[in-house]
Amino acid sequence: MRLRPDSPGDFRASAGPCGPAARLLVLLMLALTVSAAWSPQAVAAELNPVRFVTQNGLTVLFLEQHYLPIVEIHALVKVGSVQDPPEKAGLANLVASLLDEGTATRSSKQIAEQIDFVGGSLEAKASEDFTTASVRVLKKDVDLGFSLLADILIRPAFPKQEFERVRTQILGEIVSDNDDPGQVALKAFHQLVFHDHPYRWPVHGTEETVSRITLADVQTFFAKEYLPNQTILAIVGDLTHDQAASLVQTHFGSWKRGSPPPRTTRKPAPIERKTVHLIEKALTQSTIILGHTGISRTNPDYYAVTVMNHILGAGGFASRLMDSIRDKQGLAYGIMSHFDARLMPGAFMVNLQTRSEATNEAIAGVLNEIKTLRESPVSDQELADAKAFLIGSFPLRLDSTAKLAQVLAQVEFYGLGLDYFTHYAKWIEKVTKDDVLRVAQQYLDPQRYVLVVVGDQAKAKVRQ
Repeated sequence: MRLRPDSPGDFRASAGPCGPAARLLVLLMLALTVSAAWSPQAVAAELNPVRFVTQNGLTVLFLEQHYLPIVEIHALVKVGSVQDPPEKAGLANLVASLLDEGTATRSSKQIAEQIDFVGGSLEAKASEDFTTASVRVLKKDVDLGFSLLADILIRPAFPKQEFERVRTQILGEIVSDNDDPGQVALKAFHQLVFHDHPYRWPVHGTEETVSRITLADVQTFFAKEYLPNQTILAIVGDLTHDQAASLVQTHFGSWKRGSPPPRTTRKPAPIERKTVHLIEKALTQSTIILGHTGISRTNPDYYAVTVMNHILGAGGFASRLMDSIRDKQGLAYGIMSHFDARLMPGAFMVNLQTRSEATNEAIAGVLNEIKTLRESPVSDQELADAKAFLIGSFPLRLDSTAKLAQVLAQVEFYGLGLDYFTHYAKWIEKVTKDDVLRVAQQYLDPQRYVLVVVGDQAKAKVRQ
């Protein structure tokens, strides 16, 4: 069972003690989460998470929140697809997908029934740099929540039948992605931008690599990587510090620490020249991705880049790309730019769709906006609007226990400091027009980039 912890529909009730009255109560509490308990004023108040490390090396972050009787327990294990063997890309994702498919004490069905019975949610998934597993329950069911999360992190059984079923399911999803021009373009783009780096592989791997993964590979990977001393546990909700510490000790205290494998992955190499990759598909529109290597999340320029990118293409209808390419030229319904800031430098990309015959015009428009941003300072109004939006929308990233726990774990993972919540607005406010110009010149390159176009190439006639 894989449920998204940030989706209101996941916090559901089923038959049994959680009858209609209980379901109504849960839905009411969820509505109150945004409208009352998580007002901007409440989130703007200083958040003071507590950090401690257990004897077995588990790093725990605890944030006491009594607005609602809900507890989120979010584990971040410092292993992701970047640690996959190249010939078996998708291994970390397969391991994560199997965590809740049966343990030494519970079958897959029992896990699903127990979490559904209390109206909670349970999820495990891998990303490039880390794997997360999380559970959300009402306060009265917190012991069960801790028990389930500890069970799938410490004692997964990896049943052979479930391994075969889940691997087949993932292979089906990979095949399905081949019909999605956006996924096809993104896969090709990453292969070219990260040509000699593990980031080049999709998190779920490829048909060829996933087919090679054996049950023994899953078991070995888990035994080496899933250790308390490379795990962060973020707990947010209606508990006291003493209660949280006691629950951690009870359920995670027996988890034995080990020696994590050495990390030898180097940073992605920058793009050295313009590279164009055309993929033929009989479509009426061209799917376009243009970009290059970007920045890491720990880069000191992250906040200046965030403001700059908001002005360029991440600011929706307020961005230059949307104003130029969509509103003035009518070349696309939507367009955006994105910096995927990871543990190591991720990608910068602009993506859009346009009618086949307008492909070259749209590409030229994107490059022109990038060049313009690098050549002269942004206006006072653009800077003020970008900073106001980023500061004003920050509370929405923290408007639930699930989001808070996720952010807490990542703040620890990236080493951003527990004062992140109170300093974020200050870091954004400090960005100047000179900063925006400097980072645009440093981190945007209209000469050396990767261009991927998926579509009817005879009609697109992409100039190379």
